[in-house]
Amino acid sequence: MKNAKIVLGVSAGIAVYKAVELLRSLVKEGAEVRVVMSANASKFVTPLTFAALSGHPVYHSLFDSLNSAEMEHIRVAEKADLFVVAPATASTLGKMANGLADDALSNLYLAFKGTVMIAPAMNEAMWEHPAVRKNIELLKSRGVEFVDPECGELACGVTGPGRLADTATILDKIKSHFNRAQDLSGVRFLITAGPTHEALDPVRFLSNPSSGKMGYAIAEQAKSRGGEVILISGPTYLKAPSGVDLKLCKRADEMNVLVQDHLESCDVLVMSAAVGDFAPENLEKEKIKKQGDERLLLKLVPTKDILMEVAKRKSGKLVVGFAAESQNLLEAAMEKLKRKNLDLIVANDISAPGIGFQSDSNQVTIIDREENIETLSLKPKREVADLLLDRILARIK
Repeated sequence: MKNAKIVLGVSAGIAVYKAVELLRSLVKEGAEVRVVMSANASKFVTPLTFAALSGHPVYHSLFDSLNSAEMEHIRVAEKADLFVVAPATASTLGKMANGLADDALSNLYLAFKGTVMIAPAMNEAMWEHPAVRKNIELLKSRGVEFVDPECGELACGVTGPGRLADTATILDKIKSHFNRAQDLSGVRFLITAGPTHEALDPVRFLSNPSSGKMGYAIAEQAKSRGGEVILISGPTYLKAPSGVDLKLCKRADEMNVLVQDHLESCDVLVMSAAVGDFAPENLEKEKIKKQGDERLLLKLVPTKDILMEVAKRKSGKLVVGFAAESQNLLEAAMEKLKRKNLDLIVANDISAPGIGFQSDSNQVTIIDREENIETLSLKPKREVADLLLDRILARIK
């Protein structure tokens, strides 16, 4: 972690003394650490302690610190690679989940755009309270990583879950983050995302509910891990991840042209887009008018199968497909894997509630060309993206 830039957030709890240990360990590993404290954290350990160990001023007050007028929380947030909050109390989790910013720690969190890692610590009843669980799930759905607390004796005298994870455990999690930070360096990705729109007339089109979130998450994580990424996207409301070369399209044939144009320059193709299977045979030049109760008959023709086209000229590239199914999930995914000569396929059941289209989380099954099947539990799409990239990296190596 030499020269890694880390912000260590400290909230008010008896476990603050472990944050001192964590800071010493991070500095010993070569990291540059700046500390930000919640409003009441200094009642347990003074800012001077953290300043002495980090070698930097501590951001602990919105209005009273010497550098408040210089918007120090923005400056710190812009320079950091990782934001670790340890310990994180129930109050701090609530503020982070709901966008509240009334102290230095919650302000910096909202200003930070990178990876956030949280190590909670609290009473067991608080840890298990529905409000706290909801806040944790909301933060996870936004891609925040957690180092779950351990079971043990708590400050209130009871024994149960809520004890801050061991310092070594938190340190290992941080090390893992930086160890894989550039593991995809030099790998060229071509990723498709979102739906396609097939026009019926000037105002109507055929499409599907895909939000593009899964493909954008893969593109963002591949770029953050050092990959070179071209993202071909159908119509979405999503903002392109920083550093990704975004190519926009609407129709399936437009997406096919872009994929074929850029296929030779990539090492890995990830086809996560929900490409329409059919398009109207004829595009009406004028808006189709409703004629009383008269039925409208549409004649549809198949769109070009992009993955079948890719299979003809694959030439050693690693190709990943997606299968969104409402029945016979594994059978349909396995058949698609073989028929389209894929290296990996990611299958998900779109009929299951809370996953797939439009959601922030997904529950998928990854199948490789050797027919090894790996079923993942429900996870935020960013975590699913990282796990898929791990499998891709293993096959590349």
